Amino acid sequence: MSTLVAPVAASAPVHSSRALYVLLLVVFINLVGFGLVIPLLPFYAKALNASPWQVTALFSAYSLGQFLAEPFWGRLSDRIGRRPVLIVTILANTLSYVALAFAPTIFAAFAIRFFSGAASGNISTIQGYMADVTPPDKRAGRMGLLGSAFGAGFVVGPALGGLLAHPDAGRIGFQIPLFVAAGLAAAASLGVFLFVVESRAPRKNAPPPPPRREALKAAFAHPVLSRVLMVTFVSTAAFSGMEAIFGLWTASRFDWGPQQVGLCFAVIGVVASLGQGVLTGRLARRFGEPKVLTTGLAIICFSMAITPFTPSAAFVPLFVGLTAFGQSLVFPCIAALISRATPPDQQGAMLGLNMAGGSLARMSGPMIAGPLFGVAVGGPYWFGALLTVPAIALAVTVGRRAKAAP
Repeated sequence: MSTLVAPVAASAPVHSSRALYVLLLVVFINLVGFGLVIPLLPFYAKALNASPWQVTALFSAYSLGQFLAEPFWGRLSDRIGRRPVLIVTILANTLSYVALAFAPTIFAAFAIRFFSGAASGNISTIQGYMADVTPPDKRAGRMGLLGSAFGAGFVVGPALGGLLAHPDAGRIGFQIPLFVAAGLAAAASLGVFLFVVESRAPRKNAPPPPPRREALKAAFAHPVLSRVLMVTFVSTAAFSGMEAIFGLWTASRFDWGPQQVGLCFAVIGVVASLGQGVLTGRLARRFGEPKVLTTGLAIICFSMAITPFTPSAAFVPLFVGLTAFGQSLVFPCIAALISRATPPDQQGAMLGLNMAGGSLARMSGPMIAGPLFGVAVGGPYWFGALLTVPAIALAVTVGRRAKAAP
């Protein structure tokens, strides 16, 4: 029997719709803060005298925190509700931005980024909320709207971060963007507290969720979930490796600084936002999530293979934007496929397991990309393209397995 309970039965559609759009706004505000920081991290790490491998390790520390915390938050949101988990995690993220602004050493920054990753492990909770209030046939479109809010945050955040950063001032020059990010995260938490209604009734007498090992075993025994989880891991590892060394790559090839990197990330955000908010849902309804997923992965593979051959700085937004467009097709379809293949009272846990796999990939990808960058400037891109090939092969089989699955 499903445990999905609307907050107030008589007015559930109205309240759910209102909460949905408020949540999208909250996601946007929170991602502006997140987007402020990401393009600046390589330059921030250099201000702390970090080596290239330490720069990429700073990304991996965040992902390690997400990997450990994401399934926990997802399972907890299945049990006590989505709203309290969102409030706590976003508030903790606020504190992590403030702490990072005063990090005295690169090793302290590692610890803070780990805590920040653990606090940010709430994406599955947000996805679970979307699945709670959305019919199955519309989930790819709604997940696309969520992705669009993420992308829009990456439009504003990186551009704003580039404008606020002053790398010539050393570590102090990065404190203003971090304080702004903290303020935005605090505003997002307040927005959830004031305006987002709960989408699930708390389950005080519910049995404890199964351990991660059992959930993982069940997922890999499922014909659809097993393939989708592997696609998430492989494609995310490829993309995160590129993302982690992007600042170093553009500095090496075109002498870019935080401003140029921030503006380029803003272009990526525009592409991702439009792709997920406008195209992905429509394409998924017409062709099905598996075909759209396969197409997105093929685009990522092609764009990563050709990016190292970028002839001039003017082409960087075009090639990297193509990779972002592929990603905009991939992630909403993955979330929709998981929600379709999972009972309502387990969606938070399974989406959390998927995000944990993505976090593990975001930890692994940068750690591989850093040494590869030291060997060949284009190495991380070629490795990412190679990684995407088995993901495409897996995605091709998802549609057939989805039809055969109970």
